[in-house]
Amino acid sequence: MEECTNVNGSGQTRTASEQKKLESWLPITASRKAKWWYSTFHNVTAMVGAGVLGLPFAIAQLGWVPGVLAIVLSWVVTFYSLWQLVEMHEMVPGRRFDRYFDLGEHVFGPKLGFWMVMPQQLTVQVASTIVYCVTGGKSLKKFFALLSSNMSDIRQTYYILVFVVLQLLLSQTPNFNTLKGVSLLAAVMSVCYSMVAFCTSIVKGTEHHPHHYGLRSHTLPGKIFDIFNALGTIAFAFAGHSVVLEIQATLPSTPEIPSKKLMWRGVMVAYTVVILCYLSVAISGFWAFGNYVEDDVLISLEHPNWLIAVANFMVFIHVIGSFQVFAMPVFDTIESNLVQKWNFNPSRTLRIIARSTYVVIVGFVAICIPFFGGLLGFFGGLAFASTSYIFCSIVGILIATLAPIGGIRTIIVSAKTYKMFS
Repeated sequence: MEECTNVNGSGQTRTASEQKKLESWLPITASRKAKWWYSTFHNVTAMVGAGVLGLPFAIAQLGWVPGVLAIVLSWVVTFYSLWQLVEMHEMVPGRRFDRYFDLGEHVFGPKLGFWMVMPQQLTVQVASTIVYCVTGGKSLKKFFALLSSNMSDIRQTYYILVFVVLQLLLSQTPNFNTLKGVSLLAAVMSVCYSMVAFCTSIVKGTEHHPHHYGLRSHTLPGKIFDIFNALGTIAFAFAGHSVVLEIQATLPSTPEIPSKKLMWRGVMVAYTVVILCYLSVAISGFWAFGNYVEDDVLISLEHPNWLIAVANFMVFIHVIGSFQVFAMPVFDTIESNLVQKWNFNPSRTLRIIARSTYVVIVGFVAICIPFFGGLLGFFGGLAFASTSYIFCSIVGILIATLAPIGGIRTIIVSAKTYKMFS
């Protein structure tokens, strides 16, 4: 008789051979032949995303010293959290925790662990894909508007639709390993546009920069809400933890060279790139524009037109890859549930329908709520803190409690002048 295996908190069982066949089809566990530098690509793509462009705005809401300290402290705390996750991937001999909820089930039990971790992880990943739809559309619109003034009147909605169509095609990529080329390109683009933002901000600031740097808001309630939103924006910038175990699952592991050694090499390189990009963009952007910096610093940078247009196109290319990195675990969850709970047969048709439906839904939400700064603060605090700051519970609880309040307030303020599908 074949061994029975309990799966992802659903209470259902599958034979060992059935489970192995399913794992070889699902995108997270289909291939374990990744190189350690693949994890660098994926981690940089997941980390250095839309969030880095909002960091100067976060400093404008917090002030010079608190803003920089919040970024550095977040880097240290999340680096420690990331190290813990990498170490725990294979902490039980003979078993790998390939998904975040697998680790949750081991720690808290099959039922409690699944429901404590899965909703938060999905919130992070779905929220990231929504924000990347907004960022992609916004950056593409800015790119064409800078190239030709005749195109500046085209609605942002149409640009988000272009982004969604591209994602419909890329979403049929079978698994993480086959995504490595897209992820590499996205990682390179993230470093490139960060450097463009840094260098251009330095040039702008050298020509003229504010003589006084105060807080963005002038009223006490405004300052309080801005602090909340800034904390969420910074938390969003360190959102890559929700896909760490899934990335490590693609690496080979042997008793001599466990996957954590390979993963740790990739993480060290990725986190070095992260702090260099974050501090350079955050400090230079706020120094150049002060309280007038936009929630996307590239919008504040208008000249030279060709360079800012190229930088915005780099952002567009980057978030195409970032969307896929965060969506892949969601696809894994959807496809796993369709097969295990609804008894669908693993097939290309199932994959096309399931993934396309997801992309269309998040694209529609992005079109309805295209508020970049508010979304960063709201989602960054709502669930990103609990996944990225998981091993520093006081910081995580504080951000998770306060940041969504500021994010909601920012969305409400933005919505006052917004017309649906405009």
